[in-house]
Amino acid sequence: MITPGEKKDYSVLVDIWESAVKATHDFLSDEDFEFYKKHIYIYFEHVSLFVYRDEKGEAKGFLGISDDSIEMLFVDNKSRGTGIGKLLLDYAVNSLDARKVDVNEQNTQALDFYYHFGFKEVGRDEYDGEGKGYPILHLEKS
Repeated sequence: MITPGEKKDYSVLVDIWESAVKATHDFLSDEDFEFYKKHIYIYFEHVSLFVYRDEKGEAKGFLGISDDSIEMLFVDNKSRGTGIGKLLLDYAVNSLDARKVDVNEQNTQALDFYYHFGFKEVGRDEYDGEGKGYPILHLEKS
């Protein structure tokens, strides 16, 4: 079940984010990981959040949308490979009309995921949104 995220969900969402990032972003320095972790609460305030909850009501993944862009899509590492990411992506594309996403170039797992679901590269930036040296690929789904 996917429901809107609320401020009361933030601490659980940060735990999900941390679990997912540690599993998929091995290219991040420890210092940069801590930087992003401190800023995640600020990022939450700039997106519409949607949370995937299992049959027990426990949050297992989440999505952050701004306009027609997927700004965040993270699944708890223990739940990866169970279809939650696909459900969140389908919701973003089909219910929220989100057709764009930016992905770290070094995050090949995420790139493969989006490519598998029909996203194509349309641009590249050498630095991420915080000005750090993690190249970003801009993807779109037609």
